[in-house]
Amino acid sequence: MTQTWDSGDLPVLPRITVTGWIRVFLRGLALAVLVFGGLAVLVLVRMVERPVCGVNRPVTPHITQFVCRMAFLILGISHHVEGSPMAARGAVVANHTSWLDIFALNVAKRIYFVSKSEVAGWPGIGWLARATGTVFIERNPSKAHEQTEVFHTRLFAGHKLLFFPEGTSTDGLQVLPFKTTLFQAFFEPSIRDEISVQPVTVVYRAPPGMDARFYGWWGDMTFGSHLVATLAPARQGSVTIVYHAPLKVADFANRKSLALACERAVRAAHSDFLDQA
Repeated sequence: MTQTWDSGDLPVLPRITVTGWIRVFLRGLALAVLVFGGLAVLVLVRMVERPVCGVNRPVTPHITQFVCRMAFLILGISHHVEGSPMAARGAVVANHTSWLDIFALNVAKRIYFVSKSEVAGWPGIGWLARATGTVFIERNPSKAHEQTEVFHTRLFAGHKLLFFPEGTSTDGLQVLPFKTTLFQAFFEPSIRDEISVQPVTVVYRAPPGMDARFYGWWGDMTFGSHLVATLAPARQGSVTIVYHAPLKVADFANRKSLALACERAVRAAHSDFLDQA
């Protein structure tokens, strides 16, 4: 998480009461059991799935989806979906607000995240990412061809690859300009005419009485402090996932025009939802 924009001062987190700390403990314990219990089951199933199915994952993504759905029940955050995940072969791009996006985006559709290679070594998060089939990429031009081959293999296996073109998480009240680098892989001749990209908007609404940026995770915020703050409220907020019409890569001249079209779709829906709040 790298801050490359100004969102003003970080929000002042409300003082957590005794009952709030009880909720933190109970929700945190339940979430840990769910996530790491689900990880254990997934790893065991994958030990059979991998030699039988190879790159295909007909079973384990359903485990991931179950864990993500249950996570929102534990957290008490309402989850809503508008539009439909695309059935066609291709990738998904979304705005990025928080670590909660990982759970929110997995609920309605089986997806595989594209992440920077450093994440693979992070304790806990790295294990989960590797087990759930995350594609790790290096910011190294010499690796571009190799990474395109990985994209080709995964996309043509029917995997929906998801990445965050903003390049960083935000306060949840804005959508940053989309970086175009990863879009280039979709214009390789072996891929271009066969896939689409679906823009997805993620919008959070804070718990009643809380800072509108409550679910945003950015700047110098630590994961631990943000997790505690998220677990504490008696009444939670909500997240809405909006699936837009898929865009055929072949209809665009280059990565910049495709990235801009995705950005405009995401930004428009994000703005509309915030105006309704």
